[in-house]
Amino acid sequence: MLGAIVGDIICSTYEFLGEKRHDILLFAHGSTFTDDTVLTVAVAESLLTGRDYIDVFKEFSRRHPNRGYGSHYYQWMKSDNRQPYQSWGNGSAMRVSPVAWALNTLEEVLAEAERSAAVTHDHPEGIKGAQAIATAVFLARIGADKPEIKMQLADMFDYDLNRTPDEIRPDYRFDVSCRGSVPESIICFLHSSSYEDAIRIAASLGGDVDTMAAMAGGIAGAYYGGVPEELAVRGLGYLTDDLKDVVTRFTAAYVVEKRGWTSTA
Repeated sequence: MLGAIVGDIICSTYEFLGEKRHDILLFAHGSTFTDDTVLTVAVAESLLTGRDYIDVFKEFSRRHPNRGYGSHYYQWMKSDNRQPYQSWGNGSAMRVSPVAWALNTLEEVLAEAERSAAVTHDHPEGIKGAQAIATAVFLARIGADKPEIKMQLADMFDYDLNRTPDEIRPDYRFDVSCRGSVPESIICFLHSSSYEDAIRIAASLGGDVDTMAAMAGGIAGAYYGGVPEELAVRGLGYLTDDLKDVVTRFTAAYVVEKRGWTSTA
């Protein structure tokens, strides 16, 4: 979960620049948390409390209203409407990482990822993207190696994961669809050498980089044993008290228990 949040914050200033650089400045001037973080924390809050995703999403989004939400989501969260809107965007996948920590089997993770997505992103691609990222995080946290993660994701979701970041980068453009950003984010993780490297590779593709860094970072945080302490502490420092409180409670309830990591894992 924290891997997604820190990735979002680090890449928040690069989202619309289209720069294809690996050597980004971490926590550059103007870095902040975006809708990716707000909704990741909202998923965690729902899992902790059992409250309906719709209620929690609306509550947290309205509390933090100017964080870069997509136009359809923004209209939905400001309204009294409780119906989904057939979105195939990557918003379902950017927020899903807590599901992979709170559930204990892949079957449970897949079912809960669908539930977390379908309240807004009930298009098949929106659900598929959330399930793919949740599956990757779950496999990473239970100790699967990269070849196994790649094979299972390719088989389950029919994503082309045989490309490399170098092959993707030259022609890649800003893409908020699950189909056009989830596989690429997984590839960023698969070709990384560390948590930080996964974030840098995501930034280097020049797309929807804060969301892609959230997706790649969520997987990398689980795979590499947590977010490096310096990055974790700095990332947490950007959060408001209400968001930080949920992260602390969720980490204590699930992450520490399941992997024995510290509260900054």
